[in-house]
Amino acid sequence: MKNLLEDLLERASGWSDEAQAELVEAMLEIEAKHSGVYRLNDEERAAVRRGLEEVREGKFASDDAVKAVFDRYRRG
Repeated sequence: MKNLLEDLLERASGWSDEAQAELVEAMLEIEAKHSGVYRLNDEERAAVRRGLEEVREGKFASDDAVKAVFDRYRRG
């Protein structure tokens, strides 16, 4: 398996920057999955920040409102 990985990484060194970035992202996701540590990408980090700001501003649904939505779709 190690030889196959080394061969693939050597071939990947000739890939476009876009393809290499995609490979790196996939490898980081796999590492996080197996190491128990998940690293947010920039898009996810921004989404978390937006969500925290909305909580600080009180922009969230009440428990009753959430329950009503789930109840509506569970009946369908």
